[in-house]
Amino acid sequence: MSEKLEEPKYDLIRSFDSFEIRLYHDTIQARVASKDNISNSSSSGFRTIAGYIFGGNNSGQKIAMTAPVHMWSDQGIMKMAFTMPSEHDLSDLPIPNNSSIEIVEVTGRLTAVMKFSGFTGEKKIEKLSNHLLKLISQNKLEAISPQVLAVYDNPWTTLPFLRRNEILIPIKDNS
Repeated sequence: MSEKLEEPKYDLIRSFDSFEIRLYHDTIQARVASKDNISNSSSSGFRTIAGYIFGGNNSGQKIAMTAPVHMWSDQGIMKMAFTMPSEHDLSDLPIPNNSSIEIVEVTGRLTAVMKFSGFTGEKKIEKLSNHLLKLISQNKLEAISPQVLAVYDNPWTTLPFLRRNEILIPIKDNS
């Protein structure tokens, strides 16, 4: 995206050759769930949450866009989330007009992160996630929940080789 968007805050804990350990700060997310696959749910989910931040809420308030868009599967249900700008807390966010949108407080967590560019197809995500899980295990760390895909750039306006994407896997703090 050409504009500079706010991103979730984190502390870099450790850097490895092909991944990082980050401690993310607490955030608030607007989330939507879908039974579609990642390709279908990403565009419908994006439109749904974008409607909320562009004024589809009880006060007509516009909320700034942030990056990345998070996507993951939870027991066969595809979920997508936008992180709300840090200037907001739960009490001042408007209520979504669309009842499928859930506003959720997310507790900060320790996360293994692998960066990559290009397309975000399901097979590529699965391959990269399995590789990151292997690296986590090799470094005596423990994954505690499934991977999350983080997409930073607009796929319709950013050339694939310039896209910034990440696989995030929450890990247990063994220290």
